[in-house]
Parts: sequence; structure tokens; C-alpha cells
Amino acid sequence: MSSKLSPRQKQKLFRYAQYALLAVIALAAILLADWKTLSQQVFNLDVAAQQFPDVITVALKNTLLYTTLGFAVGLSGGLLLALMRISSIAPYRWIATLYVELFRGIPALLVFFAFGYGIPLAFKIRFVDNLIPVTLSLGMVSAAYISEVLRAGLQAIPKGQMEAARSLGMSHTRAMISIIIPQAFRVVLPPLTNEVILLTKDSSLVYLLGVTVSQYELAKFGREGLTAANAGLTPLVVAGLCYLIITVPLGQLSAYFERRTQLAGRK
Repeated sequence: MSSKLSPRQKQKLFRYAQYALLAVIALAAILLADWKTLSQQVFNLDVAAQQFPDVITVALKNTLLYTTLGFAVGLSGGLLLALMRISSIAPYRWIATLYVELFRGIPALLVFFAFGYGIPLAFKIRFVDNLIPVTLSLGMVSAAYISEVLRAGLQAIPKGQMEAARSLGMSHTRAMISIIIPQAFRVVLPPLTNEVILLTKDSSLVYLLGVTVSQYELAKFGREGLTAANAGLTPLVVAGLCYLIITVPLGQLSAYFERRTQLAGRK
């Protein structure tokens, strides 16, 4: 009887070794951690309780508001840019390409500074509410990324779809609105959901424009909570958990859309 292990046995042994390694790392972390300090400075339930209900009624609500408005602007602008990128009119393609390369190439932080301070200074205008520059900043940055997602979706639709629609007497515009764009959206739903997650995290840059207490989003709320006596890092933990309330369901939604797209592709 040979003592050599079969490939399946080697794979099984390797898998058990990985489990053992993870168990050792987890056990070492549990034994070496200073749980007393962690309970006082990071996971202090008394401090966490003080963050409520404001962390929900103010910070979480504002984060959702900024994300929703930014995504609405980004989706509208992204669709327009995507159509311009595939247009037969060369100047449209140039303008859209320049926009996408510009806003994908510079940090979102600079865009917030531009809309919060640069544009008002250059054009002698004053925004009555920070919500306008916040929405524009988030929307214009996300439009650059969303446009590439939508362009890929539009180009993934077989050309025969457009040809069939035109043969039925539809104009190019009507065929795009009624047939091509709806199909493209079904294709790009998973990556679009991921863009919403990224946009949610980008909303933390709102603090750059200066906000009142009623305009705090989760990151700003967490940072301000650190100034309380004996707060430790608990306010940031609470803010992070609230971010997960938004991002985890969105991640599951993205996975659901991806599974549906794969199933549809097999039919």
C-alpha cells in the first residue's frame, strides 16, 4: 500500500491546516488583547448609549440624504455622459471623455473644495444651504464613474436590438429609451449598487464645507463624539456600525442582482 497522499487528500490536509492556522491566530488575539481597556475605550456601552437617538435621527438620516441626492445627480449625469461617449458626434465624445478623465483623476476632496469655496469665489455666488454644493460634489464625482458603468452596459446590448427596433419604425431616440437603456440597466445593476456604497462613504467629506450640528453625517458625528469626557473610540465604533446598516444590505442587494444577471445569461 502506497504511503503517498492522493491530490484530494493533500487538498483536504491543506484545508485543515488553514483552519488550524486561523484558529491559532484568533486564539492569540483573544488571549493577548487588553479586554479591560477595550471595554472602556472602544466598546463602552454607556458611551454608546449616549450617542442615541442623535446618531440615527441626525447623522444616519443626513448620510442617507446626501447619498440619495448625490446618486440622483450622478445617475442622471452618468447616463448623459454615457450616451455622449457612444455618440456619433465627435465633440460630444471629446467633452464626455474629458469630463470622465478629469473627475476620475482628481480626489473627491478637491471637488468638495472647488464647489464649497472655489466656485462661489470665482462667480460671486453664495449657496443658501450646504446641501447644494454637497449634492453637486458627490453627484459630479459619481457621474464620472457611473457613466463608465452605463457605457459598458449600453455597449453590451447586441446591435441587433437597435436594428430590430429601427426596422419596426422606431426612431433612434425612442429605441434607446424604450429598448436599449432598460436592458442596459438590468445588466449594470450590480456595479451601480457598488457605486452607491462608495458614494455613501464619500459623503464623509461633507465636513470640509463646514456643517452645523443638524447637518452632521456619520463620520463627522463620530469625530465630534470623541471630544466627550471618557468617550474613547466608542463614538467612532457606533458610527462605523451605522455605516454597516447602509452598506451591508446594499452589498447583499448587489449580490442578488449579480445572481439574477448570471441566471438570465444562462437562459
